[in-house]
Amino acid sequence: MTTTEAVPVTVAITRRADPSRSREMVAWMRAGTGLAEDFPGFLGAGWVRTGPGSPDWHMLYRFADTETLRRWEESPQRRWWLTSAQGIVEHTRTERRTGIEGWFDPPLEQSVEHLPPPGPPRWKQAVTIWLAFFPLSLTATLITGQLIADVPVAVRTLIMTLCLTPLMTYLVLPRITRALGWWLQGRPAPWRAARRRRL
Repeated sequence: MTTTEAVPVTVAITRRADPSRSREMVAWMRAGTGLAEDFPGFLGAGWVRTGPGSPDWHMLYRFADTETLRRWEESPQRRWWLTSAQGIVEHTRTERRTGIEGWFDPPLEQSVEHLPPPGPPRWKQAVTIWLAFFPLSLTATLITGQLIADVPVAVRTLIMTLCLTPLMTYLVLPRITRALGWWLQGRPAPWRAARRRRL
């Protein structure tokens, strides 16, 4: 067996169905997974929906190599499974990727365009928002405490949030996310990269 033949293959398919038939879609996809599990080389399957009420479903299945994938895709079981959804499911896009990157990393081989990189971890997003919000909130609290100290707390808070929200959205947060982009995306710090180039 050659190295190419031994590389796992992941197939990503986008399918579309009427949102009112989501239960039928889930049952149909579970049935397909159950059929695929009986085939040698099957490594797993899963699906996600674009969002609540969305008609788009993104499905993945993975086989140990191209030969075991071919046996599944050409099997009468799969043909029966696909025809059972005629009139319910529309197939809109298919993509094949090889290697473990099919699940996690940027693809080595791909038959269609590259997927966008995943977003930063939520804890990093939370830290970034806090770094932007804390100094802005502290400054606003000090200013309003001096200028409108006699105004009721609810009104003072309303004024602060009306001022801080657009500042955070359009000025502070875009700048801090640009400045921390290397950290959010897990890249080396700019000064380290510059040092490596000099070396």
